[in-house]
Amino acid sequence: MACTRKTKTLVSTCVILSGMTNIVCLLYVGWVTNYIASVYVKVQEPISEKKLEEDKGDTLRIIERLDHLENVIKQHIQEAPPKLEDSPAEAFTDSSLFAHWGQELSPESRRVALKQFQYYGYNAYLSDRLPLDRALPDLRPSGCRNLTFPDSLPQVSIVFIFVNEALSVILRSIHSAINRTPAHLLKEIILVDDNSNNEELKEKLQKYVDEVNAHKPGFIKVVRHSRQEGLIRSRVSGWRAATAPVVALFDAHVEFNVGWAEPVLTRIKENRKRVISPSFDNIKYDNFEIEEYPLSAQGFDWELWCRYLNPPKSWWKLENTTAPIRSPALIGCFIVDREYFQEIGLLDEGMEVYGGENVELGIRVWQCGGSVEVLPCSRIAHIERAHKPYTEDLTAHVRRNALRVAEVWMDEFKSHVYMAWNIPQEDSGIDIGDISERKALRKKLQCKTFRWYLVSVYPEMRMYSDTVAYGVVRIS
Repeated sequence: MACTRKTKTLVSTCVILSGMTNIVCLLYVGWVTNYIASVYVKVQEPISEKKLEEDKGDTLRIIERLDHLENVIKQHIQEAPPKLEDSPAEAFTDSSLFAHWGQELSPESRRVALKQFQYYGYNAYLSDRLPLDRALPDLRPSGCRNLTFPDSLPQVSIVFIFVNEALSVILRSIHSAINRTPAHLLKEIILVDDNSNNEELKEKLQKYVDEVNAHKPGFIKVVRHSRQEGLIRSRVSGWRAATAPVVALFDAHVEFNVGWAEPVLTRIKENRKRVISPSFDNIKYDNFEIEEYPLSAQGFDWELWCRYLNPPKSWWKLENTTAPIRSPALIGCFIVDREYFQEIGLLDEGMEVYGGENVELGIRVWQCGGSVEVLPCSRIAHIERAHKPYTEDLTAHVRRNALRVAEVWMDEFKSHVYMAWNIPQEDSGIDIGDISERKALRKKLQCKTFRWYLVSVYPEMRMYSDTVAYGVVRIS
């Protein structure tokens, strides 16, 4: 999971609008409609006049935290750093890994740590030296501690997806899930290995699984792909192996916080058509410290890169920080009723590798009669990698997947996606695969229009009409 953006440098897109004599150019990620993604929608908190002044400071602090969160995400999405052997002196001294950690290490230890960092995108050297059962700060809103939940809740299968992940990171994910999920609610853990070539993830991981299963037979299942299928199809593999009524699909570099499960399972028990996301905090990639992220909804821009949003006005009006947050889309990790997930079409397995599937699922759930929520009382910490080690061309996959979503779900607004990527709608040269089954699914489910979605669910999303032309200006 990552709420990501690939930054394009020195490129702007100009859109000529009818009735305008000038060309509107905004220097941000290739297209005019994306300029709003560099800041958060500043929704004024709709509170009473009496409380306005006393809450003003809190509101400003929340907005500042949202702005900080966007900056953190942008910093973490970058190309893989140069290999150590390519420029040893520069990489050794300038790596961001050592900005806040590792100054006391010997030169040889620093070299080992840096090599692992370049491979994993986070500080695996440090992770290997941290306890698997470390404590986390309880970052839930204070009211969450006073909530009560039904005695009878559905069980959950937790699915972890990985490829060439550090073993200690996977084991810490498993330990936190076991330690912070009530035993009677956690039916099983499923590990989906998307064809890792890291030897440590074979014998050593299997040994750990065997030891756990010796005490609780069948508790941990391992699904191993014979070829790399990508994150999207790996999540579906995990769902197919799950047997609990509810399935939680996560990356294998997370740590669950206390009390995460009960709020989620309660909401799904009340309405099986709810797809739930926890509230995420950040595990810093360099020193593994926990950074609190502000409460937010989850959305996307017209390129279909996901982004965090200020909660909607309706949430602020409740004046209750424990209340579910209505969300237009999903960042990536989510919890869903197992049978409902199948009924609405799982994830689009015609997509490739990574990117866009979370946005597509959120759009589809809303248009086809379900809903998406973020729960403030369910908090999970997630490593935001410094770089993505598992694909060399993330942008190409996201672009292809975005066009696929546009053609199936976005009706007349699909033009916005083509403009966002600066791609002609006719003869784009990009093969998005067969979408006939997905279109048939939409018809079968009698889903609403994308215009309804924009008006009713995602009114913050800027719409553009009367566009005459668009293109790119490159600054040499």
